[in-house]
Amino acid sequence: MRVDVFFTAREVGPGDVAGRVVAVLDVLRASSSIATALANGARAVVPGENSEAVVTRAKAFERHEVRLAGERRMRKIEGFDLGNSPLEFTRDAVEGRTVLMSTTNGTGAFSATQGAREVLVGSFVNFTPVLAVMRAALRKGADLAFICAGHEGQFSLEDAACAGRFVHHATRRLSGVLLNDAALAAVHLHRKFGDDLWGLFETSRHGQALAEAGFAADLVACATLDAHQVVPMYQDRQITRLAPPRGA
Repeated sequence: MRVDVFFTAREVGPGDVAGRVVAVLDVLRASSSIATALANGARAVVPGENSEAVVTRAKAFERHEVRLAGERRMRKIEGFDLGNSPLEFTRDAVEGRTVLMSTTNGTGAFSATQGAREVLVGSFVNFTPVLAVMRAALRKGADLAFICAGHEGQFSLEDAACAGRFVHHATRRLSGVLLNDAALAAVHLHRKFGDDLWGLFETSRHGQALAEAGFAADLVACATLDAHQVVPMYQDRQITRLAPPRGA
């Protein structure tokens, strides 16, 4: 069994995720916003490479059926309904609607998941439910991969530490699991910050930039561990909420 971490989607090569259970991580903020949207009743979240792709996709829907969401340089895209703040994805805003989303970092990472067995969306706000699915897959012999969205194509501290938290807990008390060097490094980052997610965000450059831009409240929301008991699954170019097992 293998567990690999990729610090950016650009690092993922052909075959790196083939047949694996994969989690895409963009803690600040797309993964957190996606989990929030689904927890608040959105029918689906459809990631788009850019704003033009979102607008084109929206033409397949009646306008009242969708919400256009996205950001560039942390700010809401002009003419869109929502930005990329998890605080915007309220039940009133998204319940029963399909969210078409494009962000600087997170939504583009899904292009690196081609060939994966399953693709989930993870963050701190839905850590435990996603972990349960990943750990169950590992115990059944599946290989795992964690793809960090990073920040503008570069390493991001918060995504790496979140990946390390997943790796640490997914592999606990399991023998014979091989980790790549990035996974080992990510685990060390998790051990450094632990549950001090606010300290993690204060240290990370992207966290600092969001605070300076007036989005400190978003950092609080994204640091709320297990705020949402949802497992977002990316399939057929859209993200929907994975139904809980029968009897759960």
